[in-house]
Amino acid sequence: MAGLTFRKRKKRINYNIIKEGFVWLAELALAFFIACLLVVNFGVMTSNVGQSMEPTLASGDRVLTNRLIYKLTDPKRGDLVVFKPNGNEKSHYYIKRVVGLPGETIQIIDGFIYIDGEVLVEDIKFDKMEYAGIAEDPIKLGNDEFFVLGDNRNASEDSRNAEIGMIKKQDIEAQAWFNATMGDNFGKIE
Repeated sequence: MAGLTFRKRKKRINYNIIKEGFVWLAELALAFFIACLLVVNFGVMTSNVGQSMEPTLASGDRVLTNRLIYKLTDPKRGDLVVFKPNGNEKSHYYIKRVVGLPGETIQIIDGFIYIDGEVLVEDIKFDKMEYAGIAEDPIKLGNDEFFVLGDNRNASEDSRNAEIGMIKKQDIEAQAWFNATMGDNFGKIE
C-alpha cells in the first residue's frame, strides 16, 4: 500500500518569489519617496494675481515653483521670486523680479534704476518707470534684503511701495520657474 501515509507533508517555500516581492516593494517605496520630493519642491503651484508681471506672466497664470533652490543658494538678479510681503500669512503670494541684492544701494531716478550709483542695464526691455515711490531716495539694502519689481513696472505693487518694501530672504518661499497655463507663455519662465 504505497498510497496511504499519515505523515504531514512539508510545504516548500519559494524564496525567489518572496525576494522578488520585497524588491518590488522597495522599488515602489523609492519611487513614491522621489515623487513626493519632486512634488513638494518643484511641483507646488501658485497663481499670478494681477497684471504686474505682464508680458512674462498674465493674470491668473498657474506657475510651478522651486522651493528647494533658495535653501541652497541666494536669489540672483533677474530671478522671479514668490513671497508674501513681510511674511504676512493672510496675504496672497506675490511674484516679482529681483532687481537689488543684499548690501546694494538702490535708487530710481527719472524712471531708471541705479544700483550703487550706476544705471542698471537689464536683459529684458522694460518701460521707463513713472513712479519711484520710496526708491526716490537712496535705499541701502540690509544683508538679507532684496529689492523686487514687477515686469509691468507702471502697474505693479512692489518694493517701491511702503506696504511691501524690501523683501527679506526668510519671506521668499520659492522661485517661479514654469508657467503651467496653456497658451503663449506656456513653458519655462525666462
